[in-house]
Amino acid sequence: MSSQDARVGLSLIGRRAGSSLIFLFLLVGTVVMLFPIYMGLLNSVKTQSEMLTNILSFPTDFQFSNYPSAFEKIHFLRSLSNTIQIAVVGLFGIIGCASLAGYKLSRTKGKLSAFLFGLFILSMLIPFHSVMITLVKISRELHIQGSIYGLGFIYIGLGVSMAIFLYHGFVKSIPRDLDEAAVIDGCGEFKLFYTVIFPLLLPVTATIAILNLLWIWNDFLLPLLILTDSDRYTLLLSTNMLFGEYSNDWSNILAALLLAMLPVIIFYLFLQKYILNGIAEGAIKG
Repeated sequence: MSSQDARVGLSLIGRRAGSSLIFLFLLVGTVVMLFPIYMGLLNSVKTQSEMLTNILSFPTDFQFSNYPSAFEKIHFLRSLSNTIQIAVVGLFGIIGCASLAGYKLSRTKGKLSAFLFGLFILSMLIPFHSVMITLVKISRELHIQGSIYGLGFIYIGLGVSMAIFLYHGFVKSIPRDLDEAAVIDGCGEFKLFYTVIFPLLLPVTATIAILNLLWIWNDFLLPLLILTDSDRYTLLLSTNMLFGEYSNDWSNILAALLLAMLPVIIFYLFLQKYILNGIAEGAIKG
């Protein structure tokens, strides 16, 4: 065997070993990520005493009645409706404002455009906890504290910067010739955007919708600060009410958390193919 053949053989072995290590790493990561969900499913069908005895054991008798009980205790349909209303207001506002701003800032060259884009990026570096007290005071003065739609508008303000960053980068991949051709055909600026540009932004729009829905759906602190009436609680706030001062019904809590996860998981499964494409296009070209 020649030295060249030996080098080729060693290279193939190295590639296979590298692929095996990557696969093993991903497998371990998948197990680590899915293990909490598995534990939640396992213990949500146990009795309270059985779960406290051994959380790792398989249930001797499946208690599927925990789910109807949790459904009733957290007022699932009402809490789900509240969460959906907040998410819809937040998502439509973020997508509507950020897509226009991202397109305009990307197409407009100049110091002012670069400065405004820089301000949006800079705002992403400010931690929420440093502004949350001021945010609560402002929402009280504007009489939107306790309002579902007021909370949705707050999410628009907090989430629009990241969306503008992604839209700004994605728009750069769209040729300017389309803009010029549409203008020649008599399109105004808004008609140009909504009929020509926005349909091409579907991948990054789906990505932004998924990322912000996950954020809004799973957020606990901001709804806790803004919503004051239990009838307007989100799913997570309603689930939090199951925690007692001296004891916790963990079987019902886990069942409630899994019920709260189900709608957003279904939404994610429908749009998951756009996530990597949208993030890659928006971030790399930005």
